[in-house]
Amino acid sequence: MVLRIETLTGAALAAALDDVARLRIAVFRDWPYLYDGDLAYEQRYMATYRDSASAIVVGAFDGDRLVGASTGTPLSDHADDFARPFADTGLDLNDVFYCAESVLLPEYRGQGAGHGFFDHREAHARALGFKKSAFCGVQRPADHPMQPADYAPLDPFWRKRGYARLEGVVAEFSWKDVGHQDETKKPLQFWIRDL
Repeated sequence: MVLRIETLTGAALAAALDDVARLRIAVFRDWPYLYDGDLAYEQRYMATYRDSASAIVVGAFDGDRLVGASTGTPLSDHADDFARPFADTGLDLNDVFYCAESVLLPEYRGQGAGHGFFDHREAHARALGFKKSAFCGVQRPADHPMQPADYAPLDPFWRKRGYARLEGVVAEFSWKDVGHQDETKKPLQFWIRDL
């Protein structure tokens, strides 16, 4: 399988959002997110990307089928969610591009899509004049009962890309875990790099 990595903006981005939502539900169901998602919530969440003139979706395609996607918007588009964690950093949210989720179906991993996702989003952010790129990842306890024995964190990949933990900058989001009835808060650690 040869993946095609393509940048989507404007109308092409809007047309892909339902497929991105379905990918998020499928991929984030697995460790470490364990997200028990639904399409109605996802469609509301995806509106941020549809409504931002500076948003990007980087798609990974097998033929015409979207099998992976990565999103990004200016961090200021998410100011309500991220203003508190960034309050004491001295960073201006207007200088930071937020590389949000990256999701890829398991059978397509190991072919370079992860690097393609970051390459395209970082190039997009640079072209828009952003100085920094950031993302966040969920933090689960080391002894979590659902952690697979063979799980390998992505920290080495992120460091290789030039990202470092932004110590003390942790967002909290709530979602319902697989097998649970209620939403619970989860910490998401921010990582950042200069562009």
